[in-house]
Amino acid sequence: MQHDPRAFLWDVRESALAIKSFVADLNSSTYASNSMAQAACERKFEIIGEALNQLSKVDPVLASKISDLPQIIAFRNQLIHGYAKIKASTVWTVIEDSLPPLLKCVSELLDDLGEA
Repeated sequence: MQHDPRAFLWDVRESALAIKSFVADLNSSTYASNSMAQAACERKFEIIGEALNQLSKVDPVLASKISDLPQIIAFRNQLIHGYAKIKASTVWTVIEDSLPPLLKCVSELLDDLGEA
């Protein structure tokens, strides 16, 4: 059974929004000292990467509209397989620099597709 690609985009959007809420009152140093926030954000990034990986299989044309798709999936793989080498500062940079444009893109795609 083929999944509705909107479900993957919804998972990405909801995970991105969760990350934003997890770090709303944090800065880079408080994030670095908060292991619970780090674990929560990393888990949501894993979901984002996996959802986009699945989307690329189900609807490659739609997935190609997401900038930096291969890098997002690679980041998920790094979090899962290279977890011992992950630095809080790297994740924080992704939160600050890459998450907002991804959230905007995915939200626009969902708007275009209709969330039904």
